[in-house]
Amino acid sequence: MPGIDNFIPAVWSARILQNLFKAQVYGSVANRDYEGEIKEFGDRVKINNIGAITVGTYAKNTDMSAAETLTGAQRELVIDQSKYFNFQIDNIDAAQQKPKVMSEAMREAAYALADVSDTYIAGLYTGAASANFIGSDTTPIEFSGAADAYEKLVDISVKLDEANVPKIGRWVIIPAWYHGVLRKDSRFVQAGTDAQNNILFNGLVGRAAGLDIYVSNNVPNAAGEKWKIQAGYAGTLSFAEQIAEVEAYKPEKRFANAVKGLHLYGAKLVRPNTMVVLVANRTFAVPE
Repeated sequence: MPGIDNFIPAVWSARILQNLFKAQVYGSVANRDYEGEIKEFGDRVKINNIGAITVGTYAKNTDMSAAETLTGAQRELVIDQSKYFNFQIDNIDAAQQKPKVMSEAMREAAYALADVSDTYIAGLYTGAASANFIGSDTTPIEFSGAADAYEKLVDISVKLDEANVPKIGRWVIIPAWYHGVLRKDSRFVQAGTDAQNNILFNGLVGRAAGLDIYVSNNVPNAAGEKWKIQAGYAGTLSFAEQIAEVEAYKPEKRFANAVKGLHLYGAKLVRPNTMVVLVANRTFAVPE
């Protein structure tokens, strides 16, 4: 186990960020274009959206219209979330255990931070355009079988088409039970195909209806009902995070090594019209 004297904050910080990235699902589908611009809590990044550009018909020997002034809304990504961990390992416990206790504890800290930040990003669906909701808390979608689960993915894809969302990089994040039902539909799973043989990466489990499909236990729901299944593309969400501080220290009144760290982040639904939300109830059994 690394001692307190040879602890290198920069190395541990990088390791935590790597573990965070591997554990996040919503964070993995969001773009991180502005991440290098944050340094501390309260930092703000201005995001400019360019409005539509008019296309005219060119006529020989005829002047074009005057150059139009570009317009567009401006959004702000604020680093307004700050979370920390602070744990210690007693020297006696460390001496009695051969595994690298500190490394395992840091891995657990990284997972815990990732889970909290991913849950935060998942809650941004409330800003999606009202026309992009399929079902609602009042009338959630009910399924009669596995075929319905697949067909709702098609409905989501159509909604994205109608919103002029680019086809490249489209994603949908579903709960584990929804994935279980999809596995009963041959249109989603075909034994021996490349899609079936893919290994999970950041919750990615396959592709259907033009959507990269991710599974997460952080899909918002109300006591196991009214699940908010979200879809979008690479430009729908923006996320920026930073491990601002990692510090090793010895508690004054303990024979122990301790580590504390500070995780800063912010997220923004930057294009509300490009997110589709399916509000659905779990109404069928998951295959065993």
